[in-house]
Amino acid sequence: MAVNGILRPGHVRLRVLDLDEAVKHYRDVLGLMEMGRDAQGRVYFKTVDEHDHNSLVLREADEAGMDAMAFKVADKATLDRLEADIRAFGITTERIPAGEMLETGERVIFQAPTGHHFELYAEKTDVGNGMPYTNPEVFVPNQPGINPVRFDHCLLYGPNITEVEKLFTEVLGFYTTENVLMEDGNSNLAVFMSCSNKAHDIAFVMHGEPDKLHHVSFLLESWEGVLKAADIMSMNRVSIDIGPTRHGITRGTTIYAFDPSGNRFETFSGGYHAYPDQHPITWTFDQVGPAIFYHDRQLNERFLSVVS
Repeated sequence: MAVNGILRPGHVRLRVLDLDEAVKHYRDVLGLMEMGRDAQGRVYFKTVDEHDHNSLVLREADEAGMDAMAFKVADKATLDRLEADIRAFGITTERIPAGEMLETGERVIFQAPTGHHFELYAEKTDVGNGMPYTNPEVFVPNQPGINPVRFDHCLLYGPNITEVEKLFTEVLGFYTTENVLMEDGNSNLAVFMSCSNKAHDIAFVMHGEPDKLHHVSFLLESWEGVLKAADIMSMNRVSIDIGPTRHGITRGTTIYAFDPSGNRFETFSGGYHAYPDQHPITWTFDQVGPAIFYHDRQLNERFLSVVS
């Protein structure tokens, strides 16, 4: 399906067990910029090269995981239209007033068939990337930590991924880039979808429990950046799950690790360019190993089973 007014992933709201530890991790190891704190105690971050005020929001809670993932839409009219379409699909929506999140406009929040909450919004304050809009340099020098380019995507675990694929493709305007089949050769174990020309902006894996986070991904510019990220993680004794390695799905290069609360995060680079008219790529169940970890050609059990 053609793109339907959703521009890109906008932000992700995470729960962490110890806010101070999490802030140190995302600020000092990941190299994100702390952008502010609100009256609820939430802490806001963005990558150096993102222009909008925030792309990651942390709050302290008794259980780690994801509160919601948000997508930015083209304008207020698109927000209104998509909310009406979501309601017509049979899903209840709620309007969150502008200002409930720092520097963020009105949001529409809804719960997908997998149990995850998603948000749509049209407005967020442009704070820039440290360089002028006229005659800028090519990057801001002397940045700390891993220093990713942007918040890139999420992979989520839950039931009903057939229904969630229908919601995202038929209502929200995403298109399926890749899928992984179950042993029966018919139903999907996983589905990868894009609202842009990236290999994926969101992905889902079939799972018995609803509303589970597998990972939040941050984009790096190169394979060398992924290798440097691995070095920085090791220097800071970050718990690494797997990598550096390459995916068969999306062809991206990657390393996975855990934040201090047990939320898995990814630093990712590469991946092919996708377009809505391309035929989706299918992986059969017997090839799940190279689909996920192309070099090892077999799965890490922790990668499959540990979610937050």
